[in-house]
Amino acid sequence: MTLALVFPGQGSQYVGMGKDLALWSEAARDTFLEADEALGFGLGRLCFEGPEEDLRLTENTQPAILTTSVAAWRALGAEVDLAPACVAGHSLGEYSALVAAGSIGFTDAVKAVRERGRAMQEAVPAGEGAMAALLGMDRDQVIDICDALCSDSVVVAAANYNAPGQIVIAGHRAGVLGAIDLFKERGGRRAVELPVSAPFHCALMEPAARRMEKVLRDIRIDSPKTVLINNAEAVAIKEGTQVVPSLVRQVTSPVLWEDSVNAMVERGVTAFLELGPGKVLAGLIKRIDKQPAAVSFGAPEDLGSVVEFLEVG
Repeated sequence: MTLALVFPGQGSQYVGMGKDLALWSEAARDTFLEADEALGFGLGRLCFEGPEEDLRLTENTQPAILTTSVAAWRALGAEVDLAPACVAGHSLGEYSALVAAGSIGFTDAVKAVRERGRAMQEAVPAGEGAMAALLGMDRDQVIDICDALCSDSVVVAAANYNAPGQIVIAGHRAGVLGAIDLFKERGGRRAVELPVSAPFHCALMEPAARRMEKVLRDIRIDSPKTVLINNAEAVAIKEGTQVVPSLVRQVTSPVLWEDSVNAMVERGVTAFLELGPGKVLAGLIKRIDKQPAAVSFGAPEDLGSVVEFLEVG
């Protein structure tokens, strides 16, 4: 078995995430305490107890998901031998992947993603941006729709290539709503406006990209000990000097998740292990390529199936 570890991004959060992990595993518990100390407030309590409206604030959601993901990785690593051939993360999850790869320290990462959340939230005034999931069209058709609506005053573009026929768009609210209408006119199966507070992964995030470059230049970044497949180009990141430019490009570039999974399969990966809240990535992977196996670990009750998964290979 050739294993890849993958880490979820924003949207997988829920009140109660990580609570059972922290009760079960000292490694997970210490991870939440480390995050609380780094950020100066009770992030663990917010994950465990809510309230949901506070957890959904982007500046809280991003460090919360990263912390829960790293807690899951550390907790599982204390029980079984994890020796991945490569790692990857969906959007925010790329930071979790870099922690697992030994490139960025957890304390630095949790501080960085809190600032990332603030920067992305503040890049576009509230109410001016939007995102939507378009289901049932290929990427060339979605790109044509976005291109037809873009102008000097309107930005709308593909933001996430999640799986075949599942693409998220982002941009000015008027552009996104226009794209939904055109998508339906052209026979798209389903369009869903997403409950997000900012239009991530499009050109409107340029102010956030500039802020994050300054943040990332001030922290220690080592070469990954495990190859990372990045979001912006779905290519291998092996050197520390590649990390900051890649993370900065990621803010304004679409998340090439489908391409990233295919790139890992081409590198020989036969099994994917998702670490963190939810099971979104395992589901997407099964839609992208039915050959590799995929399983998720985010709570103690997942341990038995993960151990069997790793033993069977």
